[in-house]
Formats: sequence, structure tokens, C-alpha cells
Amino acid sequence: MALVKGNVLLQYVKGTIGNEITIYERNGQIIIAKKRRKSNKKPTQKQKEVRWKMRVASAYAKAILRDPQIKAYYKSMAGPGQNAYNMAVKDAFHSPEIQNLQLAESTVVVSAKNEFRLAEVRVQVLDKDGKTVESGRAVPAKNGIDWEYKIAHLPQKGRIKVAVEDLPGNVSERQLLLE
Repeated sequence: MALVKGNVLLQYVKGTIGNEITIYERNGQIIIAKKRRKSNKKPTQKQKEVRWKMRVASAYAKAILRDPQIKAYYKSMAGPGQNAYNMAVKDAFHSPEIQNLQLAESTVVVSAKNEFRLAEVRVQVLDKDGKTVESGRAVPAKNGIDWEYKIAHLPQKGRIKVAVEDLPGNVSERQLLLE
């Protein structure tokens, strides 16, 4: 791949020449590259999974960007050479990550990481038999990073189950065992 600067002739040439090179423009730069060819190898299982995930992410981006507010949000997150569509695909492709889950007295504190905003954090308190004692949504903490949920009744030998969801609907879950 070569970047071309200041060549008047190539400013107006785009496409494939012969079966050898392709000339295109990206972010205002003219690029000359070897022509891509279709692979004869069968895709691996992981490649198939990534292609499917990309197809789903692309469909999400096309659908969600019809909403002007969400489109403006994703556009605000875009860097140079990126657009709202790129950001929406990136958001849909990656799931949120629960970094820390702890119990501070009767408050569940969840630290979750996502490059984009989280839609909601759900907390479920289960007893030792796995029956739901209580459940609800956590609220953002004052520090702007963590999420908190106040538990009314803390069962003995139960567990706390937390689900973090982002705008595209990707969900990550984690549990905390109670003693």
C-alpha cells in the first residue's frame, strides 16, 4: 500500500487498473494498493462467528441511526475519519464489561466499563434455593462511574446476580455469593 501526495494525475483516477492495483481515496488521502482477491480457503469457525456478529452489528447501526438523538450521540463520539454509523457498529460489536462487583453494607456497587454509555444495570437478589427475593435497577452513583442498588433484605447463603446492558442490547452478567 502506498500513500500518494501531490500527484495531479492520480487525483482523478479511482478504481482498479488491470488485475493488479486499486486506487482509492480515504480521509482525503489517495491510496494505491494491491488488488484484493477472494480467498480460496474456507473460513474458520471463529471467522464465521465474527462475520455473523458484524452482520448483526451493521443491522443494529442501520436501524438505530434512524433516531436523530441517538445518531447525534454516536456522531459526537466519532473521531477523525469516522461517522455515526462506524460508532454504532463498534458499540454493537463490543459487550460491556463488569470490572468490579461488591457489597458495601446493604448496597451493591457495580463498576462496569463500556466505551459508550450503558443503558441499564439490573440487580437480582436470590436466596440459597435460587428463588428471587428482590430485583430492580441500579442507579448511577455520585462518582459517575459506579452503579448502586440498595438491598432491602439480604438473605443468608444467597447470591446477587448483576446484568449490565448497553444501548445495542449486549448483556454481561456476573454473580456474587453471599455467606
